[in-house]
Amino acid sequence: MGQTGTDRFKTAILLLAATGLIAGLALRLAGRADLASLAWLIGVAPALIALVVEILRSLRAGEVGLDIVAALSMSAALVFGETLAAAVVAVMYSGGTFLEAFAEGRARAEMHDLLSRVPRSATRHHNGGLEEVPLDEIAPGDRLLIRQGDVVPVDGMVASETAFVDTSALTGESLPVRLARGADAMSGSTNAGEAFDLTATREAKDSTYAGIVRLVEEAQASKAPMSRLADRWSLGFLAVTVAIAFAAWWFTGDPIRAVAVLVVATPCPLILAVPVALVAGLSRAAHFGVLIKGAGPLETMARIRTLIIDKTGTLTDGRPQIVSIDSHDGMAEDDILRLAASLDQASQHPVAQAIVAAAKARGFSLPVPSDVAEIPGEGVAGHVEGRKVIVGGDAFVASRVGRRPGDHSAIAAGSVLVAVAVDGHMAGHLVMSDPLREGAGAMLRGLRREGIGRILLATGDRADVAERVTEGLGLDGLRAGLTPDQKVLLVLSERKHGPVMMVGDGVNDAPALAAADVGVAMGARGAAASAEAADVVLLVDRIDRLGPGIEIARGARRIAVESVVAGIGLSVMGMIAAAFGYLTPVQGALLQEVIDVAVILNALRALRITPRAMPLPAGTEEIENP
Repeated sequence: MGQTGTDRFKTAILLLAATGLIAGLALRLAGRADLASLAWLIGVAPALIALVVEILRSLRAGEVGLDIVAALSMSAALVFGETLAAAVVAVMYSGGTFLEAFAEGRARAEMHDLLSRVPRSATRHHNGGLEEVPLDEIAPGDRLLIRQGDVVPVDGMVASETAFVDTSALTGESLPVRLARGADAMSGSTNAGEAFDLTATREAKDSTYAGIVRLVEEAQASKAPMSRLADRWSLGFLAVTVAIAFAAWWFTGDPIRAVAVLVVATPCPLILAVPVALVAGLSRAAHFGVLIKGAGPLETMARIRTLIIDKTGTLTDGRPQIVSIDSHDGMAEDDILRLAASLDQASQHPVAQAIVAAAKARGFSLPVPSDVAEIPGEGVAGHVEGRKVIVGGDAFVASRVGRRPGDHSAIAAGSVLVAVAVDGHMAGHLVMSDPLREGAGAMLRGLRREGIGRILLATGDRADVAERVTEGLGLDGLRAGLTPDQKVLLVLSERKHGPVMMVGDGVNDAPALAAADVGVAMGARGAAASAEAADVVLLVDRIDRLGPGIEIARGARRIAVESVVAGIGLSVMGMIAAAFGYLTPVQGALLQEVIDVAVILNALRALRITPRAMPLPAGTEEIENP
């Protein structure tokens, strides 16, 4: 039976039980007590039969829960002639299961919204006109028109002067952001301004939004450790309930008191609070761009004490950026960059692509190079606007222009030096480095406040480079020159300090992510292997989302524990009152329903958890009215 069919069945059971209760009350008021009892019995029967079937299924699966108490209370009430109490319990129990299903549906609503936003087609420029094409036909390099209100169908770069996009459905940003020409636009965001052109950089199936949809659809349905713990608690609670009911009957000789005790314990907040609160936490985290693959990882995430973080592409941006431009022959810095970028358009090397991106970000128009010859790993030579240009490593370019390589020992560790020669003369050097992500320091300090006791850096880079990049971050340890296997060993060795979270973005991080108690992948630009191995995926390329994710996980777990403790406490107090004769079975059923409603409403508070700070990514501008 599908989810819709299950919901309809629960609704039908609730309607039958409620109809029987109301009809019986009407007959009782009309003086027909005999028919009233029959109406209540008819209303109870479907709920009791459905409950017994569910209990048998659970027992075959090796699960014992508090549904048994509900069956005992209804059966005992019928046996001892308390048909009204049985009818009230039937309505309350079927209403509780219906309310639980409604609450979980409410908690999953934001994840469902992600799936409902998937575009089916896109508008593509073709031969001077426009054509509507299915998403599967879009290829990297295609120029697409994104109309106002359209959802961006694939990952790409803005090909117009500016674009205003609303990423709130994916990242939780409250206002649209302004993107300049050449800026990355994430699939799944909405055009909040005028129409703009987008150059596709990925196929639809490989784009960010498609990955999000896959991950949501594959989100694990297994129970969280806390839910399994609640099941074990329920066995103890079942024993306590039966013991109190038996003692009340034994010492007073009144079986009705035993029925009242059983009724107050039906159902228990243990089977309601935990799943609702954790699912609400999953939904809330997804709203802020943190996709957690199930309640189990969320509950573990709330207990993390040690964080191990990769450097390149995680703590740093992962893309080299120009730090400075040194001119040696009187040529203007802008001219050096423009000529180098024009030639590097012909290369796929990451450094070359970074130079091209930097030039486009400055608004330079780049002519197409000619006579290009690339020596892999060394450099590129060719003609730009009739001028002979060479771009590459200092030794490579110096040898091509008949000079000796210069002394660049003063350049900071980890920096990349790119030499540029024009018409046989050394024109200058571009100094590039992989910078620390903006907000990384504040993010780490925030994690300390959230209770993360140890923060370590794990990188395959050199120690001097890692030390320079992380200076002043206050890390508890730095492990450099690590292979993927050594990262796994580091994760395993750190478990002695408590649950370990590993954050990474590359293929080489995947084994460590899988070995950690919670693996976190940078999903926007990270490798598919790392996203598959991870328990948590950051949907946007921003490490600062880690803090809000942990904050939401801990808040959801705290709310679940509060609901369980409060609900059990109130139920036990009600059972004791019933045992001493202060509550009738009907009053007990009404009291328990009040407790259940309060527990579910409290668990849904997890949907309103708001992280302390949600800064904008670098290079974007928040706007109120595009």
